[in-house]
Amino acid sequence: MKKALTVFAALIMLGYTASSQTSLPEIDKSPLDICYYPTEYPQLKTQAKSIDPAVARVIYSRPKKEGRPVFGNLVEYGKLWRLGANEATEIEFFKPVMIGQKKVAKGRYTLYAIVNEKSWTFILNKDIDIWGSFKYKQANDVLRLDVPVQTMKDQVESLAMTFERSASGVNLVVAWENVKTELPITL
Repeated sequence: MKKALTVFAALIMLGYTASSQTSLPEIDKSPLDICYYPTEYPQLKTQAKSIDPAVARVIYSRPKKEGRPVFGNLVEYGKLWRLGANEATEIEFFKPVMIGQKKVAKGRYTLYAIVNEKSWTFILNKDIDIWGSFKYKQANDVLRLDVPVQTMKDQVESLAMTFERSASGVNLVVAWENVKTELPITL
């Protein structure tokens, strides 16, 4: 009888342990990434080495090329693109900036693009915390800016974004496949 009670108690504990385990999501094929300006701002701030306050950050998912033709195929020419994968890409400005001839207030925005062979139209939109571009509303656009496309000799496997200092402020550089473009931001 004592042996049966011990086995019964062990089975109950095993069932309880198995049912209380957390089910974790699978690893996404398009990992989430963040870029800041100044570059590496969080690390510099943590080490008390930051002299310049944060200006902007971009949060985006990084799809991979995986042997597929990207522009004109995976990302169709002339159609709205969420500028990444999964959730729509977001850009946050920690202070007011200028993009093109338009003042942009401090805050969070969704960043889209309409991709063409020779130029991209960057779109800043007020809707945030949305998945993809399915609920995109042009009426909520803050601005649109056309920028030229540059061809690169090297291939970029995963979509990449970074900020680079420019004469008037900073450029958000977007690169994938053999294409690069820059969104100029005046500080």
